[in-house]
Order: sequence, then structure tokens, then C-alpha cells
Amino acid sequence: MEKQKRDVFPEQHQTRQPGHEAEMTPAPQFDNKHYKAAAKLNGKIAVITGGDSGIGRAVAIAYAKEGADIAIVYLQENDDARETEELIIGYGRRCLRIAADLKQEQTSAQVTEAVKSQFGGIDILVNNSAVQYPQNSILDITKDQMIHTFESNFFSYFYMTKAVLPSLSQGSAIINTASVVAFEGNPTLIDYSATKGAIISFTRSMALSLAKQEIRVNAVAPGPVWTPLIVSSASPQNVKTFGSDTPMGRAAQPCELAPVYVFLASEDATYISGQVFHVNGGTVIN
Repeated sequence: MEKQKRDVFPEQHQTRQPGHEAEMTPAPQFDNKHYKAAAKLNGKIAVITGGDSGIGRAVAIAYAKEGADIAIVYLQENDDARETEELIIGYGRRCLRIAADLKQEQTSAQVTEAVKSQFGGIDILVNNSAVQYPQNSILDITKDQMIHTFESNFFSYFYMTKAVLPSLSQGSAIINTASVVAFEGNPTLIDYSATKGAIISFTRSMALSLAKQEIRVNAVAPGPVWTPLIVSSASPQNVKTFGSDTPMGRAAQPCELAPVYVFLASEDATYISGQVFHVNGGTVIN
């Protein structure tokens, strides 16, 4: 991976969430060429929401390197999804692209059936899709925005988990993408932070619920990561210094998150459930 430094992002903004990776400058680093695969996920089937770009794309590529076949679920970013599919195929694995609005419960059932029909089963679920709409005050957050944020960020995780669960078995894994803001809060991302807090509680409760079935449920709480969500939600001025307030002084690249998702999906983590893994550039969480 290329060495990172402070303030490397030019001012930019995309007008529609969750954004297009192909339009970002510089392009996110989603594939660490120095990553050493060890067949940790050989023969596994993984479903990754938000898998077309950002963290989801990086996880999909790492999973493919480790021997998994991948279904990537995304809203409408077909160009990004096709590129991710090509990358997965390039590593010798199968990929199923599914454009779907996961705010609707019935869609999760349809996604699950499509994956089972294509691959025969499901072993790993990565709930990763999200939106965020910064507002300076709670007075600026409308009911419609609150509902949309929760439907996108939390309800979709609930629906996908519920739909996939009957297909999972002993040794399967569910990994939810939370955020550092679930612990620190954020003055301009009040509704987004609330959804990420809900994901933490959901993760812990599901881990307890599924412990006897030996299905593990964990979460990853990233700090700032250079993804399309940032350029489609932040102001151009905030994009320029994105991540510079972390102890490491920079944002993460998506490929820096992927190994944690590999670990949590693999047999290396068979005694880990209900936990939150912090990948946040050195921010200390109490």
C-alpha cells in the first residue's frame, strides 16, 4: 500500500449518495498488493452489502483472495459494481452483482434467494451499507431524514440478518460495520451516529442470541475512511482535511480495514463474538 500523508485530498463533492468511487480523486486504495492470502475462506460464500465500493469493495477483494465466492449488494452504482466484479473474477472467484434497495424487508429475502440459487448457500454476511446527511443542528433533521437514515443504516442490517439467518450454520459469521461515532458522537451526524449505536447493541444482542448455534456476530468500528460516502456527504472544504484530526493524522484507505473483516470471518476467530473491533487511526475508545 502506498504511504499515506496528511491533507492529500483535493476539494470535491458528489451530489448523490452513496457516491461513485470511479469519480473520486485520488482513487481509494482498495487492493493491497502486498496482502498475503492464506486460504482462510476457501469454499465460503459471502454476501456483502455496499460491496460495490469503499470498505465493501476492499472486503470483497480480500475475501476473493482468501478463496470465497462473493455476492455484492448495492443500490444503483452499476459501474463501480462491475469493476468490483471484474476484480473478484480476476482473483479466480465467482461474483454475483445484485442491485437492490435494502430499506424494504422483502428485498432482503429476494437477495438471499438469489445468492442461494447462484451459489447454493451462505456462510458469511457483511452488513456494510450506509448513508449520512450532515446537519448543523437537530432542528435541521427532518422526520423524513431520520427515517431514511435508520432504514438505510440499521433496518437494512436487521432485514438482511433475519433473511440470511436460516441459511447459516455452525461456524458462520455475521459482521456489521459500525463507526467510531457510535462511541464518540458527532455534532453534525446526530442521526447517523444514533444508527451506528443501534448497530453496536444489535451486534451484541445477536451474538448472545446465536451463541448456542455457534454463529458468531461481531462489528467493526472504523474511523475516517476514504470512500464515496465522504465525497457525497461532506463539503469540499471538509473533504480536503478529512481524517487529519486522528492521532495518525490521516484517513484510512479501504484496504486497511479489510484484514479485520477477513479475521472475523475466518476460523482464526472461532471464540470471538459480540465484540467491536476499532480501526480508527489511534483514537482511544473508553
